Amino acid sequence: MLSNSSKFLKISLHILLSWCFLYIQSLDAIEVIRINQLGYLPAAPKTAVFLSDQEVAGTGFQLVNCLNGNVEFEGKAEKSNAAVWGMATAYRLDFSEWTTEGGYFILFGKVRSECFRIHGDVYYGAADFILKYMRQQRCGFNPYFKDSCHVHDGIIVDHPQKSGTPIDVKGGWHDASDYLQYLTTSANATYQMMFAYNANPLKYGDQHLANGLTGKNGIPDILDEIKWGLDWMIRMNPSKNEMYNQIADDRDHRGFRIPTLDTVSYGLGKARPVYFVTGKPQGLTKFKNRSTGVASTAAKYASTFAFAAEIFAETDPGFSQLLSVKALDAWEFALSDPGVNQTACHASPYFYEEDNYVDDMELAAISLYHLTGRSEFLHQAKYWGELEPVTPWMEIHRARHYQYYPFLNLGHGLIAHAGDTALTRQFLTYYKNGLDAMQDFAKEDPFRIGIPFQWCSNNFVAAAATQANYYRKLSGDETYIRMEFALYDWLFGCNPWGTSMICGFPAGGDFPEDPHSAITLHMGVTTEGGLVDGPVYKSIYEQLRGIHLFNKDEYADFQGGKAVYHDDIGDYSSNEPTMDGTASLSYILSSLENSGANNQENCMQKDAFGAIVRTDSCSGKVHLIFSAHEFGEGGEKILKTLKKTGAKASFFLTGEFYRNPANEKLIKRMISEGHYLGAHSDKHLLYNDWEKRDSMLVTREAFGQDLRDNYRAMASFGIEPKDAGFYLPPYEWYNARIVDWCRQAGLNVVNFTPGFRTNADYTTPDMPNYRSSNAIIADFQAKIRNDEKSLNGSIMLIHLGTHPDRKDKLYDKLEVIIQSLKNRGFVLVRL
Repeated sequence: MLSNSSKFLKISLHILLSWCFLYIQSLDAIEVIRINQLGYLPAAPKTAVFLSDQEVAGTGFQLVNCLNGNVEFEGKAEKSNAAVWGMATAYRLDFSEWTTEGGYFILFGKVRSECFRIHGDVYYGAADFILKYMRQQRCGFNPYFKDSCHVHDGIIVDHPQKSGTPIDVKGGWHDASDYLQYLTTSANATYQMMFAYNANPLKYGDQHLANGLTGKNGIPDILDEIKWGLDWMIRMNPSKNEMYNQIADDRDHRGFRIPTLDTVSYGLGKARPVYFVTGKPQGLTKFKNRSTGVASTAAKYASTFAFAAEIFAETDPGFSQLLSVKALDAWEFALSDPGVNQTACHASPYFYEEDNYVDDMELAAISLYHLTGRSEFLHQAKYWGELEPVTPWMEIHRARHYQYYPFLNLGHGLIAHAGDTALTRQFLTYYKNGLDAMQDFAKEDPFRIGIPFQWCSNNFVAAAATQANYYRKLSGDETYIRMEFALYDWLFGCNPWGTSMICGFPAGGDFPEDPHSAITLHMGVTTEGGLVDGPVYKSIYEQLRGIHLFNKDEYADFQGGKAVYHDDIGDYSSNEPTMDGTASLSYILSSLENSGANNQENCMQKDAFGAIVRTDSCSGKVHLIFSAHEFGEGGEKILKTLKKTGAKASFFLTGEFYRNPANEKLIKRMISEGHYLGAHSDKHLLYNDWEKRDSMLVTREAFGQDLRDNYRAMASFGIEPKDAGFYLPPYEWYNARIVDWCRQAGLNVVNFTPGFRTNADYTTPDMPNYRSSNAIIADFQAKIRNDEKSLNGSIMLIHLGTHPDRKDKLYDKLEVIIQSLKNRGFVLVRL
């Protein structure tokens, strides 16, 4: 029998071991808050999701200012079904009612999210960003490689008379990380981009030439990309009733290689096979598709040509007329042989299993109605549209690979927009029924995602979001707005893995870095702008052949749910970017960008990293900015000159400068005289390597702490984050990741406008890049004389103080600079 002391010791030991077990278990617990890494529009629904593999009790959460730590909002946590994602606890954290712009993080218990931005500009640049991938996918001349590929395309196959005959079908886009080309996906991609441009034309910039190289040609880049697709489609449809559907086949799948070095042989010399549209089961070996007619392909030609004829009617009438003729011819051909024309296979029974064509007929008919105004096309659109009221996957929540393609039926919306009240009501109801089905399917998911996780699930997400957005705009009904924005949030990180689904975007976030791509494997870079396939049901993934992860699974803790995703070159099922999926983002990204737009954005100029280098090229405002860290001897003289000339300026100061007691009087005078005061890093850190700018010298944590310390120093002067939203990085040296981290903290990075040399006033005579003040002024005066308009919205940097070895101070000539600007009619204002 144990003594009382022994019993006590045993019980105490048991309790101690239990505590240790619970403590160790808590250390290993998975607790994360998933957010939209781009941020949230002020007036839109805003939700984050908390996940844990442990039972976690919680009732509320806090929204905290990222820069000063102030709690701005407290909300209730809504418990949700965690089991679908293999977790024990899930909470939805809704902060939609908070609309104040700024940078924040969410605190749930002791778990905090990364910083994120609430602002009207969170989607700024997104619509143009995805065009990077479209240019990278070009066949023929490829601007990414500045070289050409597949220039011998191609040799006709499956034609009753022309098989073996050469045909010029250079151009178009590679479908994904392989180099096949399909009319099916290319026509849809072209139509999607036209749909986006037609809805939001002002959201697209002009930074590239027609061939995709950097430059300006007076044409929005998206129109250049659309034209690239159309020119290829015309080559693939050289004459009436002669259409081609595909270039190359699955013999292409012979390992990773750069397109310009592609040497795969099809037994046709250097050419690739070009498949004629037969409307019958097709394949050059024992493997055949299940084609039943030509309509699915011919109708895609018709709809795309018809819409393009409208788009180019004013800018290129001759091209528009050609497209009109070809659209009508394609429509007649589609009517002649109803059925689906699927892609062809060769080495395996793998092909795009498109099973519906009535949606293609509907879209072709309504596109022709909008082009011609002929009522018979509206009647045809109604007829075909009634045959498939709801896109099937939305109702049955499943699909084979590309079975119901396109994933979205734009025809319904275009009929609803045709001006007939009865048709509007009828076809909006069809859209509503599809949205109802998806919303019902989503209600048990903590992320509110109501799509099937088949192959290319992100294409389903893009389709669902586009339909929800288009329906809301056509009807004014906001019933589905929360689901709509949950779909956007999913794409940008509010998902179990916390990753964006677009390669390289946002620059400072978690995004696919190792997509299934030869470019990534051989060049070590991601395929910027590409939308990856997305998560697939675990049951599908486990049955796929040939998948071998190259690296340790960084998301292993989050693969216990219904679907899996791997950021790994070896996973072709979830991590391969696709051309048509990427193009299908065009409408929603341009619409979201448009939602928070203001006119000034159209006149604003940013550098390649996203920093503002010109505020408003449409007006005669100039911004003088001054920076300081250890030197500030020119401060009093600068303020005196500014006051004398009536100019306002902006001062960017480090935390150490703010804390220096010798600067207190100067700083207070800056504030009292109405100038802008901002941050310049607390310790004046060097963020990036001077030689390899993409190499980081600071972690996100160190960057954030330094930034908070800078704003803490500013707070002692009463400067709040809401009053200091512009940030000048130390050394004016940064990359896209730094700019994005600043954006998520609620800041806009600014830098001096290229072409002005005033920032060289820090140089000393012993430096090889030394510039005297007289030389700087001479450059400045020449700039004013020769290119006066380049000063609109410009930002000119002068240092508040310089090293003692520089005796020749530019701030001594500040009045000359200001008067020269004023004499030309420019107004000097603060940021």
